[in-house]
Amino acid sequence: MATPLRIATVNTNGVRASFRKGMGEWLDGRGVDILAMQEVRASTEDLENLLGPEWDILHDAATAKGRAGVALASRAASVSGKASIHRVSLGADDFDSAGRWLEADYEVGGRVITVVSTYVHSGVADDAAKMTEKWKFLDAMEARLPDLAAHSELALVVGDLNVGHRELDIRNWRGNRKQAGFLPRERAYFDRFFGPAGETVTGVDESKGPGLGWVDVGRRWAGEVDGPYTWWSQRGQAFDNDTGWRIDYHAATPALAATVTNYTVDRAESYDKRWSDHSPVVVDYAL
Repeated sequence: MATPLRIATVNTNGVRASFRKGMGEWLDGRGVDILAMQEVRASTEDLENLLGPEWDILHDAATAKGRAGVALASRAASVSGKASIHRVSLGADDFDSAGRWLEADYEVGGRVITVVSTYVHSGVADDAAKMTEKWKFLDAMEARLPDLAAHSELALVVGDLNVGHRELDIRNWRGNRKQAGFLPRERAYFDRFFGPAGETVTGVDESKGPGLGWVDVGRRWAGEVDGPYTWWSQRGQAFDNDTGWRIDYHAATPALAATVTNYTVDRAESYDKRWSDHSPVVVDYAL
């Protein structure tokens, strides 16, 4: 008999503010077993106080206080024992990835699943320094994914990846072709991430590299449709008009992707009921 496991990811845009606006009520009624958070911007003690004793919390804060921060929280009733962390850094030793990459192993139904909560740099197209940090992170991520898949056939990378992979992933893709988050070079990484394993993949920027064989759970589940979007600008009528971006992902190894039974973006009913500029992405796995 398969063991159901519900995993949610959300960029909280500051977890303390999100809880003041209703995140706690959402979480109480959602039946989440493992929760990945990005842009936590709080202390581990804050997380413990907000979530309560029924959650086992892993947290990697950013070097700069009040910036970034990623966390993983699991319900003690859903996983066997406390999770073990096996990586909180990415890339070369001189690259500061603190608060952006957190891996953990969980035992569920007698099997081990590896979950990563990650927050990729947003970047700014005309700011070389900021884009360099993003390229370094994406390079490190590309190098890590094969090792992660080798570590566990049930591996999952979730979080705010800050790239809309395809035209379907951004409502106004034509107007964002020269903006960070939809640059051809950024999208080409995702061509390789989700390309057939071992085959040479030609990216949208004409670069070539080996496909890594990971599965974009959201796109596989939704099919060839616009969105469903996970982030909307706070400016103008973006949310009301659903002028969004799909930049929050569940990227799974094929074995884990084969167990998906449901995929949902928990879009708020209205603008005033939002507690973050991102919506949670909730996926059910049957291990």
